[in-house]
Amino acid sequence: MTALDAAPRSGRFFPLRPTDPPVRRFAVLAPVGLGVVAALGAGFFGSAGALAIILGLAIFTVSAGVAAWQLRRRHPHARLGLANAVTLLRLALVSALIIPLVGGAHEPVAIMAIATVSLSLDGVDGWLARRQGLSSDFGGSFDMEVDSVFALVLALLAALGGAPWFVILLGLPRYLFWVAGAIWPWLYDPLPPRYSGKVVCVIQLIVLIVLQSPWVPAPLAVVLIVGTLAALGWSFGRDIVWLWRRKA
Repeated sequence: MTALDAAPRSGRFFPLRPTDPPVRRFAVLAPVGLGVVAALGAGFFGSAGALAIILGLAIFTVSAGVAAWQLRRRHPHARLGLANAVTLLRLALVSALIIPLVGGAHEPVAIMAIATVSLSLDGVDGWLARRQGLSSDFGGSFDMEVDSVFALVLALLAALGGAPWFVILLGLPRYLFWVAGAIWPWLYDPLPPRYSGKVVCVIQLIVLIVLQSPWVPAPLAVVLIVGTLAALGWSFGRDIVWLWRRKA
């Protein structure tokens, strides 16, 4: 799935009450996520300082709050589902990666380990949603927004760790597309599912994880970045052309 698939979708809303089971379960799991962020921050990125850890906790809290608000509006099922719990865990892992970013504590081994776990879980949530029959617009959007922040944080961490500065471009596709969609709303129209787009997204994240390593030679880093940018350009370009032809 490309970042284009994360565009806002119109549709029905399902206004659950705060006392409904999915909202209650989400509220119970959120403190667990806070514990994950605090444990990873203190255990691996202590040199970033207390303020950086507090900021990571704050970002997770705000993000989880926004997700809970969307859950109330866009989740049509009576159960939360394991998929959304996994995505919430991924949000906690990404929030933990913000700690070394803002604190300047680039610990490549720890960053690569946490990022690898997050990427591994990325395919689990979708499978669980389909397995339990609990797929929803909320779940898809929640997953894609976490992926987008994940890519941006990894790109900034790679630049912090010594990768060529234009590695930051690998974290911007979702946000550049959001700006373009504000100008040309037809870019937000639904897209057909494409397996190749999912492959490009995985390649993007794998390359960003590899580039956390300070032992990657500069010429190889340039090749990886340029090649991934070309793949993203092809994927986005194909989808944009499809949307443009559909509009025409």
